[in-house]
Amino acid sequence: MLSVSGTTVNAFFIWIESSAFSAWVRESPSVFAFPSILSLHTIGMGIVAGMNAAIDLRILGFAPKVPLGEARRVFLVLWFGFWLNAVSGVVLLIGYPTKALTNPMFYGKLTCIALGLVAQTLIRRRVLPDGVADEHVVPMPGKALAVASLVLWASAITTGRLLAYTWVKLMSI
Repeated sequence: MLSVSGTTVNAFFIWIESSAFSAWVRESPSVFAFPSILSLHTIGMGIVAGMNAAIDLRILGFAPKVPLGEARRVFLVLWFGFWLNAVSGVVLLIGYPTKALTNPMFYGKLTCIALGLVAQTLIRRRVLPDGVADEHVVPMPGKALAVASLVLWASAITTGRLLAYTWVKLMSI
């Protein structure tokens, strides 16, 4: 259990879990509750991780006939996927705050996501800046960023999936 003050943290979890919205996410038989929220989270993750993988693999030399500059065009879709994932993730967290916030794996997932976003931003700014020719040679630091990005997004997916199996305490109420 997290300890800022065990009772304060536990009271916070109880407060969230007692809300009507949290109960609806967890308990509603509606397909629009947990199943749809989880599906949206999965779709968002697929967009973010998939688009990042496509960009990273192109930087590493796969699909060399695809102009590298075309990778810049997918960042808008990539950010849509990220925000879809962020919103659905917060909703899932509201459904089971104790399950997530008492699990170290959850913090590992958030760390991988944060570092993945840093890698993505560095790739966009340093490897794929506007105005650079489409067929420029990617220097080794750019390739290292691409490898790091692949590892970070794969780790975010893995740690996220492990959350279903590694929780210690499901609820506080």
